Amino acid sequence: MVKHRHDGKEWWCLPGGGVERGETPAQAALRELEEECCIEGVVAREVRHVTYASGDEACTFLIEIGDQEPTLGADPEFMCTSQVLVEVKWMTLAEIPESNRAFLWDAGLLDIEEFLAEVSEWGDCISYPQKGSTSHEPA
Repeated sequence: MVKHRHDGKEWWCLPGGGVERGETPAQAALRELEEECCIEGVVAREVRHVTYASGDEACTFLIEIGDQEPTLGADPEFMCTSQVLVEVKWMTLAEIPESNRAFLWDAGLLDIEEFLAEVSEWGDCISYPQKGSTSHEPA
């Protein structure tokens, strides 16, 4: 996961970004992984491809990296200003803030067997915070 900091806000997300002219979505995913996490990979499979009503598209890929350890890279779009990438690390689903986990579901991670198995074991407890509450305890 890559931690972003921008305009006073922080969030964790998967490495990624836009497709440059002449790139396929898979090539863009590999480039973004190298830029943000300083590792090279091989696309194992496409996990998700969505076309939104606006015509914009989003893809998620499962990428094999072997035994490489990610280190913090940089976002080239912010090289002349304050860098938005501030941390990179392996995280379990339990370590990722719930507000950030929502984006993982949209990325199609439930189509990856290991993630689906873990989420299936969570049970039926509702953990959504109550409105106005700063507590992250189950409501």
